[in-house]
Amino acid sequence: MQLRYNYRMYPNASQRQALARAFGCARTVFNDGLRARIDAHEQGLPYLSDGDLSKRVITQAKLTPQRSWLGEVSAVVLQQALADLNTAYRNFFSSLSGKRKGPKVAPPRFKSRKDTRQAVRFTKNARFAVTTAGKLRLPKIGDVDVRWSRSLPSDPSSVTVVKDAVGRYFASFVVETTDEPLPTSPNAVGIDLGLTHFAVLSDGRKVANPRFLRRAAKKLRKAQKALSRALPGSANRKKATLKVARAHARVSDMRNDWAHQLSTTIIRENQAVYVEDLAVSALGRTKMARSVHDAAWSRFVTMLEYKAVRHGRTFAKIGRWFPSSRLCSACGIIAASMPLQVREWTCSCGAIHDRDVNAAINIKTEGARIVAAGRKPAAGTRREAETLNACGDRVRPLPAVAQVEEAGSRRGAA
Repeated sequence: MQLRYNYRMYPNASQRQALARAFGCARTVFNDGLRARIDAHEQGLPYLSDGDLSKRVITQAKLTPQRSWLGEVSAVVLQQALADLNTAYRNFFSSLSGKRKGPKVAPPRFKSRKDTRQAVRFTKNARFAVTTAGKLRLPKIGDVDVRWSRSLPSDPSSVTVVKDAVGRYFASFVVETTDEPLPTSPNAVGIDLGLTHFAVLSDGRKVANPRFLRRAAKKLRKAQKALSRALPGSANRKKATLKVARAHARVSDMRNDWAHQLSTTIIRENQAVYVEDLAVSALGRTKMARSVHDAAWSRFVTMLEYKAVRHGRTFAKIGRWFPSSRLCSACGIIAASMPLQVREWTCSCGAIHDRDVNAAINIKTEGARIVAAGRKPAAGTRREAETLNACGDRVRPLPAVAQVEEAGSRRGAA
């Protein structure tokens, strides 16, 4: 499977200037290509093919005085920017036709030089390399210092240089990794995600919610107030904006590090991991939106999923409509209702349940049933695991002759 390995870069002043030039040229080519296709559509002309668009906004544009400076950067950077535009259009058309599943994809939009994130991509055609001195050699940029926190498992197929809102530079490599199976474990676990506790495991363990955003709220509020008082366009406002970005970046980095550690521990300890598929986008529109986004459940589940595939573990998602909280894990009776404020309840069979632990046990049981039914999700996919309705039995009624009072049409219809 392919994974991304990110490393911090430390370009010097001249290299930062060269990278800024590359960011600007890639952004210009993207916007020129988008404008050309929009104009062709408005004028009723045929859709510009990828090859014709490349000739117009790169090859021919370099010969004009207005775009002659495009030759100052690597041609691969410009081609990759146009490839991103073509991919965006393909995703948009696939979404319109229904071939692409999931939320609808909007048409491509123009990029701004004021975007907080800038990025350019180099492929093997650009002949980037890691030198013997441990530096990253980029065409028309030079040898950039990189902090190698870990070694690359294989030769990268591409590298994306990213500048974030804080002004930090990162090198993101796409590498092909081999599976690294872990020793077989007899354990299996169901995970119930929540806000009071970030995760409750079926073995009774409860992982406290770190609430990184809540803990940093005071510092963020102070930085945001200073930003609101600064005069637009002033140097102080730029400094205040950078302070706010740094505060948010620190929260994001802590959250990512914590989620990586927890997901790795769970994958190492358990042979099978089952989680509930939550409607995070819907919960993000409720009054609990800040807490939901602070928890970052989707990011954590994604980490569990790809680590399970890489290390030979079983992973499955339970349908979001499965009554994990209302179902008694002892006798199987489903309670009529279970308000959110009820944290402990007693079943009619006499079993006393902790709401979250009971839900985690039910998730584990349902996940094992799903996998045993032979509908385990394919490796590397995000499709929700499910079983055949009624295990394949016929559940629809057989055809029958319609009764007189059932057949007919509206009075007065032709």
